[in-house]
Amino acid sequence: MIKKVLIANRGEIAVRIMRSCREMGIATVAVFSDADRKSLHVRYADEAVHIGSSPSTESYLVMEKIIHAARITGSDAIHPGYGFLSENAGFARLVRKEGLIFIGPPAESILKMGDKISARSIMTAAGVPVVPGTKEKITDTGAALEAIKSIGCPVMIKASAGGGGKGMRLVLNESDALSSINSARSEAKAAFGDDSVYIEKYISSPHHIEFQILADKHGNIIHLCERECSIQRRHQKIVEETPSPIMTEELRREMGEKAIAAARSVNYEGAGTVEFLVDDKLNYYFLEMNTRLQVEHPITELVTGVDLVKEQIMIASGEKLSYAQSDISQDGHAIECRIYAEDPDNNFMPSPGLIRKIAEPMGFGVRVDGYVYAGYEIPLYYDPMISKLVTWGKTRNEAINRMHRSLKEYYVMGIKTSIDFLGKIMKIPAFVKGKYDTHFIESHHELLFDRPDADRETEDLAMIAALIEHLENSGLPKNGVSHMNLSSWKMQKRKGNMKFFRQ
Repeated sequence: MIKKVLIANRGEIAVRIMRSCREMGIATVAVFSDADRKSLHVRYADEAVHIGSSPSTESYLVMEKIIHAARITGSDAIHPGYGFLSENAGFARLVRKEGLIFIGPPAESILKMGDKISARSIMTAAGVPVVPGTKEKITDTGAALEAIKSIGCPVMIKASAGGGGKGMRLVLNESDALSSINSARSEAKAAFGDDSVYIEKYISSPHHIEFQILADKHGNIIHLCERECSIQRRHQKIVEETPSPIMTEELRREMGEKAIAAARSVNYEGAGTVEFLVDDKLNYYFLEMNTRLQVEHPITELVTGVDLVKEQIMIASGEKLSYAQSDISQDGHAIECRIYAEDPDNNFMPSPGLIRKIAEPMGFGVRVDGYVYAGYEIPLYYDPMISKLVTWGKTRNEAINRMHRSLKEYYVMGIKTSIDFLGKIMKIPAFVKGKYDTHFIESHHELLFDRPDADRETEDLAMIAALIEHLENSGLPKNGVSHMNLSSWKMQKRKGNMKFFRQ
């Protein structure tokens, strides 16, 4: 049995993993960079090991430092979380070579599904539908141009070595092909160290639907239904929900079976996600497989009652799945909003800095997976997501209303955040009706940008007024001059504290 787990990650996912470990009686070890010395995951863990300077290339991405930290703390296993080394086959292999348990799939499975060309071939052989496209990696610009001509526009150019929207370009006309190929390959090279791409037919008005799967070492594989992930910005998910508004029982059964077939075809073990594109006629096509825990896993947990991290740990320990497919059902509806430290009205520029105050929503059916607190300074070195706000309701409408209420209660002062932007999404009729696809953000640009939330502005002004009243009645300063005799704004200017509202 695993007794101590090192979490090779940071932020909210590290804290989330530690919580499940604590419930299981498993000790935890945090690793941290210079920038994360005061991060919550460091405070929450039973032990913590410093692994380097702030850039991830000098800390969280250095395999040898992670292994050394596990060794000196006597850890039995390593959980990679998501991002960083979570889908690095070399790291999975090294962990096991060192006699440690990797809480994730075998390196071979990661390799097969990490290479998009390889994955497409495997899926075709397994009977899983794939989008028409190239069957080999393309490393030559001329070959890419020929492929685009052969397939016919519109097409998507995608990096063969990675995902997450990096190295991806939409080509609507052949006249744009050359510049799109060059920019896609350049971005892929910078992100993955590999500039090879593949090209596939572009599916218009698609839905991004993914199926959560669990597989043990004994050949048992189940799916835990779907997640709708179509609200995206630059191919990055912003809002997710389950069940999907477009799903039927027949389609869920069929796609779930294909997701299991996909996992079985690569001898998968652990938690993973099979992702599909679904067109407006409900035809579906394999997109990719994420060989790790997903950011949006909490919504699946809320509707199924399954703790995915605990299942990961038990699978890695050699135990059989705790559930059969017949045990899995969905109760109610769940929605997740990703809260980012960024400015939506300024091209989503990251907003690192000091959090002066924070008030997180609470109440029935509300879950916040986060890692920040008042006095914490968000570093500029990592992904700007600071938390995930998740709501559950007996119905989709109740889950939406609860999310809207929760976003209104969520305050972070000192930095810009995406909270108001997400609140606007919850009120747009197309979202409320479940009539949206991956073009949602572009299609509703006027409703989402440069329109301040009137209710929030009123609340901010009320907070300013209350603070001014508090300062005016807070007593005498050292020089004996009453605060009542000074303008509140002049008083705050003297103190160098002019901004009280959420930035």
